[in-house]
Amino acid sequence: MPHDADIVIIGGGLAGLTAGIHLAQENLRVILIEKQAYPQHKVCGEYVSNEVLPYLQQLGISVDELNPSRIHRFLFSTVSGKTIESKLPLGGFGVSRYTFDRFLYRKALASGVTIIHNQVVDVEFANDSFTVSTSDEKKYTSSLVIGAYGKRSSLDKRLQRPFIAKESPWMGVKAHYRAEFPADLVSLHNFEGGYCGLCQVEASIVNACYLVNYSSFKKYKNIDSFQKQVMSQNPFLKDFFSKAIPLFDKPLTISQISFSKKQPVENHILMCGDTAGVIHPLCGNGMAMAIHSAKIVSELLITYFSSNELNRATLEKQYIHAWNKEFNTRLTAGRLLQSVLQHTTATSVLLSSLHLTPTVLPLIIKQTHGSLATIN
Repeated sequence: MPHDADIVIIGGGLAGLTAGIHLAQENLRVILIEKQAYPQHKVCGEYVSNEVLPYLQQLGISVDELNPSRIHRFLFSTVSGKTIESKLPLGGFGVSRYTFDRFLYRKALASGVTIIHNQVVDVEFANDSFTVSTSDEKKYTSSLVIGAYGKRSSLDKRLQRPFIAKESPWMGVKAHYRAEFPADLVSLHNFEGGYCGLCQVEASIVNACYLVNYSSFKKYKNIDSFQKQVMSQNPFLKDFFSKAIPLFDKPLTISQISFSKKQPVENHILMCGDTAGVIHPLCGNGMAMAIHSAKIVSELLITYFSSNELNRATLEKQYIHAWNKEFNTRLTAGRLLQSVLQHTTATSVLLSSLHLTPTVLPLIIKQTHGSLATIN
C-alpha cells in the first residue's frame, strides 16, 4: 500500500510550517497536523535573529510583508537598575507569533502542504513505516515523521522521553501592550526569580514576555500582584508596566517549561524546534533556532528522497550530528547564563566585568546565535 505522504509533520509552529514549505517546494508530499486553528497567540519572546533571513528569502518568504520592527540594539538591566547596552552582531526583527504563524500557514498551503487540524494521539513505527493516529481515529502513513509539536506534549509521555518525567519550576508569561518603546531595541530585565524581555513587534505593539521560577510566583495572588510587588523592583519594569496599556484581556501563561537536554531523534521521529531542545528565553533566539532546525532537517530529507546515499540509520545519525553541531553551544551558553542570572551577586559581578570590558558582551551574544543560514 502506498503511503498517504512522504513526510508527516506533527505540529504547525515555526519549525513545522517552515519545514513543510521547504519540503513541499521540492515536490515531496507533506501532511502537517496541527491541533489549533490559525492564528493563535503563543508565549514567546517574538524576537528573531537575522541569521534566518537569507534562508527564508530562498524559500520565497519575505518578512518585509509583515512590517516587523528592525532590531539592532540589546540592553540588559539588573534589579537595582544598573544597565549595559550593546549592538547585536547580526541584528534581528520583531514579529508576533500570531502574525508570523498565520503568514507561514498561508505560504505552506500555497506550497502544496496538506494541513489537518487535529490532535495527534499516537505515532507507531513498524516495517520501516510510520502510522500517525489522530483524536478522530484517523490514521496517516508516511516514510518519515518530523516532530515539531513544541515544548511538551502527551506524545512525549508516550515516547517515554526522560525530560517529561521531571517537574520543572519554570513558568512563562506573555502579553502585548501599547507603550513607548524603541523599535530598534530588545531588552532583558532581571527581577527576583526571573527576567523579562521587551521588544516591539509589528504595528508598534510591544511584547513583554517573562520567565519566572514558580516558587517565587506562587507567594502572590495573581500576575498583576506579582508584577507590582516583585517585577517592579526593577525600575525599568516599574516604569514600563505603570505606563503600558494592556492589549490582552489577560496575559498568556505556560508552565512546566523544561530546559533539560532532549534527543533530536526519538523512536525514529526527527525532532525539530522546541521539541528537540529549548533555549533559555534570556538568549532571545528560540524562534530563529526553530526556523534553522527546519532547514537542517529539510535538507537531509531532500537528500534522503532524491538519492540512494542515505538509509534511515545514516539519516538519523547525520541529523543528530548536524543538530548538535548547530545548537549545542547555544544551549550550553543559555544554561550557563541562566545559572548566573538566578543569583543577584553573580549578576552584579558579571555586569561590572562587562562594563570594564564592553567588547565581551557581543561575544557572549554570538554564543547564543548562529551564522547566516542559506540552503546548501
